[in-house]
Amino acid sequence: MSSKLRLGVNIDHVATVRNARGGAAPDPARAAALAQAAGADGITAHLREDRRHISDDDMKKLREHIDIPLNFEMAATDEMLAIALETKPHAVCLVPEKREERTTEGGLDVAGGHNHLKRFVAELGDAGIRVSLFIEASKEQLDAAKSLGAPVVEIHTGAYCDAQTEDDRNRELQRIGKAVAYGSAIGLEIHAGHGLNYDTVKPIAAMPAIAELNIGHFLIGEAIFVGLEAAIGKMRRLMDDARGIETGAK
Repeated sequence: MSSKLRLGVNIDHVATVRNARGGAAPDPARAAALAQAAGADGITAHLREDRRHISDDDMKKLREHIDIPLNFEMAATDEMLAIALETKPHAVCLVPEKREERTTEGGLDVAGGHNHLKRFVAELGDAGIRVSLFIEASKEQLDAAKSLGAPVVEIHTGAYCDAQTEDDRNRELQRIGKAVAYGSAIGLEIHAGHGLNYDTVKPIAAMPAIAELNIGHFLIGEAIFVGLEAAIGKMRRLMDDARGIETGAK
């Protein structure tokens, strides 16, 4: 278990703080640059339909000012498809989205929405954008993602992170582990994310078939107290330790 696990840092909630007061600060693009310098392997940003945090201008600035891959999270709508095709990020992760939710509440129903999603996966892929689908740890959803031709899935880890008992957490961890192994076996690249923090990341990071973790809210919150470089550095060390990799991160 020596392959390095990539860390994508989601900077949505830098924009949340900015938008609470209005104006230009704090700037998500600056946070992305700091995250890159601190060792992030990619930057994730979710352009929501209601623009509650990241804005269209943020996406343009991120595309122009970072040298690491940009992962554009979006709902499968024509408006977002047009923006993605114009922005040309490295990757797009299709996610479910409801106006009333505070954060993404679960995985995308790829099996139930197969016909709707097919066009989005095809058009984004034809534009040279790597497509990922944010899904629950389910064989049905993994099979549906494979049938759509999406090369990547991101497994939703929210239920695992939110589990209130050790038994529930272990049960969710086993469910994720089975899905990760199955998804990898059918040729999908496996990512994971949602709700991960210092206490929950290592069992997920220890799964060798996972190639990337996307972590945002916790890191931005922790950065208020210790700074973004230190927050990312500690997360990087925990991930590397789970893989048995010695790291020079501070």
